Amino acid sequence: MAVRGKLWEHVFVSGASILHADLDAFYASVEQRDEPSLRNRPVIVGHGVVLAASYEAKACGVRTAMSGAQARWLCPQAMVVEPRMAAYAAASRAVFALFEQVTPLVEGISIDEAFLDVGGLRRISGAPLDIARQLRRRVRDELGLPITVGIAATKFLAKVASAVAKPDGLLVVSPGQELDFLHPLPVERLWGVGPATARKLRAKGMATVGDVAAMPRRTLVSALGRAAGDHLHRLAQGQDARPVQTGRRRRSVGAQCALGQRPRPYDDVDAILATLLDRVGRRLRAGRRVGHTVMVRMRFADFSRATRSSTMSQATDETEYLLATARWLLARSWPMVEEKGLTLIGVAVTNLDDARNVQLALPLECGPARPLDAALDELRGRYGGAAVTRASGLGRSMYESPPQLYE
Repeated sequence: MAVRGKLWEHVFVSGASILHADLDAFYASVEQRDEPSLRNRPVIVGHGVVLAASYEAKACGVRTAMSGAQARWLCPQAMVVEPRMAAYAAASRAVFALFEQVTPLVEGISIDEAFLDVGGLRRISGAPLDIARQLRRRVRDELGLPITVGIAATKFLAKVASAVAKPDGLLVVSPGQELDFLHPLPVERLWGVGPATARKLRAKGMATVGDVAAMPRRTLVSALGRAAGDHLHRLAQGQDARPVQTGRRRRSVGAQCALGQRPRPYDDVDAILATLLDRVGRRLRAGRRVGHTVMVRMRFADFSRATRSSTMSQATDETEYLLATARWLLARSWPMVEEKGLTLIGVAVTNLDDARNVQLALPLECGPARPLDAALDELRGRYGGAAVTRASGLGRSMYESPPQLYE
């Protein structure tokens, strides 16, 4: 494995031109950058639930989404800090500005990682490896953050390469050598293979990517279903034809927050859900987007997860109708919440369309919801998101960490 601060380069031959750039332990790295006393020390972001852990804390077994109590038991010397979402968002914007100075072909996939296509820049900026080295230096020198870069001919292999090279590393996989690199890796390296799928694969004797590649496609489809089986069959062969896409419209808008370990009554969770939907609805309307599907995501005290969704008869951006759907999903899931204990809840609106191209419901059906949304959006835009809040949220200590919007 790579050691933090040590450049790891494993270059087969030149030719790969897709970079996957991934900031290391992003939230924790921002905290260590901004507070010198935290540098080279184990840092945990979040008290009730671990939102991020520095590599010094990860060396003790601390992992993201672990309960704060377990993390502190594993690493009692860790410094635990409150999350600062505004600082992380600002750092992300600065990093993406550097990405876009390197190439116009940037596809962001989260707040701290992106694909960059540098295939057409050889005469201008040099070989992809040289570009990656310069990018890593600039992120380190100008922004004070460690970043790992994987380089390959496909997005999938570039992402795997960066995962293998972490932390603070650089790994290049060249065309013609993909399977030599990919097949010895554990099945968990395949995009989309989580703990449950890994257990299914290992139960059938597939421990490495090479084992999956050697398995007939029909066996994978039988074990995992057609979509997942076909997907893993292609990836295990190193096949991924997706280009780096720029300017994509967001596919979903969501918000989530960690709740900690203490039990929550239904009214508390309902109030939190309403606050999250207020944020999501405002973001939809600002982007002139409407959604067909509402999803409620839950994480439980045993670290299991569940997602419930409902597709509405008509696309909307109105908080009233989005919230009614989300509340229906929560009510149906409440027996599971009571049994397992809820540690995180999120809501997303997906299956989006441009509001200008979709015929919305008649005003007679909508009632006063649209004027109310517009008035609240104007107040929050002028005086801040906390200027107006729901009565159901008053006097409640609702969040273990501030709600996070995501796309």
